[in-house]
Amino acid sequence: MTEYGRGSGSEPWHPEDPLYGDQGWGGHQAAHGQGQYDGQQQQPYAQDPYAQQGYQQDPYAQPPQQHDPYAQQQYQQQHGSPQDPYGQQQPQQPQQPQYDGGWDTGQQAAMPYGAQQPQYGSNPGGYGEQSDHYGTPDAYPPPQPPGHREEPAQQRSPDWDPDVPQEETHPFFTGADQPADGRDARTGSREDDEYDDDPRESRRSGGERRGKGKKKSRNGCACLGVAAVLVGGLGGVGYFGYSYYQSQFGEVPDYAGDGTGTVEVEIPEGAFGNEIASILQKAGVVKSSGAFLSAQNGNPKGKSIQAGVYLLKKEMSGDSALELMLDPKSQNALVIPEGTGTIRIYAEIDKRLELKAGTTAKVAKAKAESLGLPEWADDDPEIKDPLEGFLFPAAYAVPKGSKPEDTLKKMVARANKEYGKLDLEQNAKKLNLDSPLDVITVASLVQKEGKYKHDFDKVARVVYNRLEPDNLETVGRLEFDSTVNYIRDESTLDVGAVDDLRKIDDPYNTYSIKGLPLGPISNPGADALHSAINPTSGPWYYFVSVTEDKTLFAVTNEEHERNRRQYEENQAGQ
Repeated sequence: MTEYGRGSGSEPWHPEDPLYGDQGWGGHQAAHGQGQYDGQQQQPYAQDPYAQQGYQQDPYAQPPQQHDPYAQQQYQQQHGSPQDPYGQQQPQQPQQPQYDGGWDTGQQAAMPYGAQQPQYGSNPGGYGEQSDHYGTPDAYPPPQPPGHREEPAQQRSPDWDPDVPQEETHPFFTGADQPADGRDARTGSREDDEYDDDPRESRRSGGERRGKGKKKSRNGCACLGVAAVLVGGLGGVGYFGYSYYQSQFGEVPDYAGDGTGTVEVEIPEGAFGNEIASILQKAGVVKSSGAFLSAQNGNPKGKSIQAGVYLLKKEMSGDSALELMLDPKSQNALVIPEGTGTIRIYAEIDKRLELKAGTTAKVAKAKAESLGLPEWADDDPEIKDPLEGFLFPAAYAVPKGSKPEDTLKKMVARANKEYGKLDLEQNAKKLNLDSPLDVITVASLVQKEGKYKHDFDKVARVVYNRLEPDNLETVGRLEFDSTVNYIRDESTLDVGAVDDLRKIDDPYNTYSIKGLPLGPISNPGADALHSAINPTSGPWYYFVSVTEDKTLFAVTNEEHERNRRQYEENQAGQ
């Protein structure tokens, strides 16, 4: 047994043993470094730093090689002969007198203290490697170099049989494809071969190394997964980067020339450049959106494209498509002029859709309530057409193959949008009118009676002056020829004698009724609506256009008759 801290090797423990206890230090033995060997006093070793007090010695000097006899004996029993830790055979050293454990005679020679206590660096391995401080049979052997390592003897249980392979029982070391000896079932190699170069691994059991092999396999799978993610990410970044480069700096796909054939394209209201380009690409007009956008950005007028239907060609270059769309001849929209009545509008829709005459008029009458009219629209059965005044004059896309009600809904929706900007209810009260519909009726009269837009404000004032019931000129009657033409569905200046006109019994005949007609007589434009809401101030009750750009207004009937004669003279001189 070894008492920790008392030196290497087994020490005598009986009091009669010459080496028992601290005899070397307590006076029973010679001074440190001296001892009895065959009855003769030995000289102290010069290399022992403790041989003389105050003696200085190079701590790095190599002392004579000393060997622990017990460790050497154990080593020889295991390996047969002394061996260098790095695999080279060492020459046999002369056998030193061994202490045989006797302690009752006192005749056995004592070993020198230096032999019992090996000095630092005295191991045959050279400087820097210490000898085993616990050189007992129970201690582990010194490390061995690669290629000469032996597996440590496993502790055997009483029922252990060397011919029966042992299996791992811990779940960490067991696996369906891993043999118990740590070798790969397919290749026959050990998974811990990568650790053979590390001498420290010689102390580890096969189970520990197999555990590392499992970890290595799992780490390899994880690395492959991470690599796949990185490759996919880099591929995605590269694709989007290339697409961005192509869209910004690359040459966009484009056709060459002016194209062939004919295609009708509808551009909705409020469409921007990218939307227009996408519509053209889907219709086959241009090869790519970028081709049209490039042409549009390079043309100062490129942003002026309006909503409507365009007649274009297939496979046009971006520049050619833009130039054709900027040409009014390419616009295939249905244009409704200001002041146009519903009868004419219906006829135009039939013509555009190549329908039988009267088809749209029948649809309008049957589906008027489902076309989006506002709540304040009058549903009086005597109204000639409930859509009159609600088919707002503008340009509309009427693609071939569409239905009449689709076009009518577009027109009504546009009228609601425009009327919504004017706050018709509030303005009707301000103008002493009964409803918003009356404001539109006044605007329709201004649109039909006023020949020039610069006269609309004065014409509107004439309307409101005549509507006054106490006026002495017309006594509350409007007496407009335009209302008679509306009843007759005509457009003429010679409507007949006033006495004959007063005989026509119709709610739209302003020669016979006082006040406004039952409803609008046309579809007024924005200018007529503005003048109807904001009439200029003046005392006029009459007006007549004497030339192409001149209208004369009068306060009295005598003045008006003079203006009419001037008009007749101008007509005669033409």
